[in-house]
Amino acid sequence: MKYTQLGRTGLKVSRLVLGTMNFGPQTDEADSHAIMDSALDAGINFFDTANVYGWGDNKGRTEEIIGTWFAKSPAHRDKTVLATKVYGNMGADGPAWPNHDKLSALNIRRAVDASLKRLQTDYIDVYQFHHVDRSTPFEEIWQAIDTLVTQGKILYVGSSNFPGYKIAQANEIAARRGGTIGLVSEQCLYNLYERRAEMEVIPAAEEYGLGVIPWSPLHGGLLGGIVKKEAEGGRRASGRAAETLADPAARAKLQSYEDLLDKHGIAPGEAALAWLLTRPGVTGPIVGPRTAEQLESALRAVELELSEELLTSLDEIFPGPGPSPEAFAW
Repeated sequence: MKYTQLGRTGLKVSRLVLGTMNFGPQTDEADSHAIMDSALDAGINFFDTANVYGWGDNKGRTEEIIGTWFAKSPAHRDKTVLATKVYGNMGADGPAWPNHDKLSALNIRRAVDASLKRLQTDYIDVYQFHHVDRSTPFEEIWQAIDTLVTQGKILYVGSSNFPGYKIAQANEIAARRGGTIGLVSEQCLYNLYERRAEMEVIPAAEEYGLGVIPWSPLHGGLLGGIVKKEAEGGRRASGRAAETLADPAARAKLQSYEDLLDKHGIAPGEAALAWLLTRPGVTGPIVGPRTAEQLESALRAVELELSEELLTSLDEIFPGPGPSPEAFAW
């Protein structure tokens, strides 16, 4: 495994991030523990989760599964850089009871204590804001975070799904307050197919020293060889992926992508991950394996070297917006 520092911090993390969203809803506890065992054995030390994972009536279940894994061995927690998130309503589906969601100081305090209990740990390495809270000023948010850092309950803070201007706003207010390190990472939607983050989010992250942690690196499976899999009678796309495939132009792009990688003898999913590892500012993509085989495929991507010729061809199929701010103007 290869390692890098998370943004401007001294924290060393693996170039792959183990996403745990499937733990509980799609992968049972025993298999989830086996995947975490294999990830740690392979050198992946950065695990990502969220308090709402498990979804529906099972919100918090994913954190509980990680917690029972930590309880098995002190070495598990000692070797893991743990990231979780706060924002969503942890109550029953429907409107949240007042102060039971988002980023008020009250909900942050409540949410971090609940996550610590489920995770069976006394601290969280990277505590992430899952979404922007337009109704809570950053002065209040940072005051709550400073208290948690002083208490030793969290070490670093990251954002998720933030636009560039909110990254700037959050860190400028943190700097004015003094004594607050501010955001150190941004978890955003970013992959070969969806490159809008290059216009604003990634430049802001680089400017403020945030590590970029892309989620959905295979864009819901579209970059994992979906056209060939469907033709061979394999797992069919659903939801937004199915809608994308219904567009003839999008399907043609994906077919060109799969044909290109077939010519180079590279698995599409591994190429998509390897491409992200070449991108400026990227700490490591989040991989969310449902099975041990999917984890093995992701691990191969870390060692995969993409030639300049192949990178150019990928840009031709999935062109990015271009450098910022030029991409906005011409």
